[in-house]
Amino acid sequence: MTALIFPETVNPHGTLFAGAGLAMMSKAAFLVASRRARRTVVMAGSEKIDFRTPVLPGEALELTAVVTRIGRSSMSVEVTGEAETLTTGARHLAMTGRFEMVAVDENGRPTPIAIPKEEKTQ
Repeated sequence: MTALIFPETVNPHGTLFAGAGLAMMSKAAFLVASRRARRTVVMAGSEKIDFRTPVLPGEALELTAVVTRIGRSSMSVEVTGEAETLTTGARHLAMTGRFEMVAVDENGRPTPIAIPKEEKTQ
């Protein structure tokens, strides 16, 4: 998931507002968890969110999310955000975080995550 950083998402210091960065990271976690579970998912928590380097307006922020653990109804998702200066191609690690996502049924209760056939046979 890639986003262009616009001036309306920056803080008084002229860098990406942490809340906006956290929202982008949570969207990336939601997308990868939803695709993996093929069910409705919600965020149960986040931990170890690190904003490592500032992201400036006009930079692209590329977010990569990977499911690192799958439980009965929950999964852990690691998200990294790499900023790119579009005019030079220079990139730097800007943020990292871990999110706990839970698959839920139509009543909002935890529900099992299906295991794909290829994972069952290994």
